[in-house]
Amino acid sequence: MAAPQSAEFMRAFDDAQNTVLARFNSPAKSLWRIKKFFNLEPERRMRDALATIHGYADRIVRERRERDAAGLARSDDFLSRFAAGGEHSEESLCDVVTNFLLAGRDTTSSALTWFFWLLSSRPDVEDKIVREIRAVRQLSGCAGGKGCATFSFDELRDMQYLHAAITESMRLYPPVPFDTHSCKEEEFLPDGTFVGKGWLVTYCAYAMGRVEDIWGADCEEFRPERWLDESGMFRPENTFKYPVFHAGPRMCLGKEMACIQMKSIVACVLEKFRLRYSSDAEGHPGLVVSLTLRMEGGLPMKVHQLVP
Repeated sequence: MAAPQSAEFMRAFDDAQNTVLARFNSPAKSLWRIKKFFNLEPERRMRDALATIHGYADRIVRERRERDAAGLARSDDFLSRFAAGGEHSEESLCDVVTNFLLAGRDTTSSALTWFFWLLSSRPDVEDKIVREIRAVRQLSGCAGGKGCATFSFDELRDMQYLHAAITESMRLYPPVPFDTHSCKEEEFLPDGTFVGKGWLVTYCAYAMGRVEDIWGADCEEFRPERWLDESGMFRPENTFKYPVFHAGPRMCLGKEMACIQMKSIVACVLEKFRLRYSSDAEGHPGLVVSLTLRMEGGLPMKVHQLVP
């Protein structure tokens, strides 16, 4: 996608996300429908944004169909796997593309932003990650990363401490800080709280990661070791205790892919560079709560290239 089209798409996606969030936060839950009917802001921007997003998804599906007809289509990407069965319509495939973009565009970048910020103030954690990366490279016969491609799946799987560090970072700064579910039938929560049919229940993963009764007295501390057992292997927690990727039947389908992607990016960066937070502002960076948890003003960093 060309640069102007890319910028247009990014703006459209931001407009759509912000409008959806405004709908949820509005005290008058049906007010957005009235604004949509009369084409008032922000619903007017939403309509334009959806046209841009759907146009982009349409182009992806159409180009995939054209490559398929020319015998040039790949068969190992997600869209091809969905299309292979033949049961999905063009509209359904466009929805698949949109869902992939929605789920993966900001979540991974948000998680890595906060991870690198935390890491820049914890050289002890960074040192342990770097030593693990070098050890994995050594075992694969690729010490120093010279002439090596990106890390293989097996290499990334062996990076237990890195997995723990990323998981711990998302405990404190979950990419999706809160989520809402609709109750299908009348139910009682484990503590006896009644929830009626059709009621909306919202939980805040950001707050849950800072509850002392759940995580202990050091709940505010960035400590990757809490995720490791005595042998140094990663030890996952109950997903209802750590709902960063949600839990139960609505568990995030892209969880494993997101973890592998983040581990790959961090390992490739730390193998060759050191990053240090360089903001002139004092204290904690500002939080921008949208559908994802972003850092206000972005993440200014000084990048130091390591000598081979």
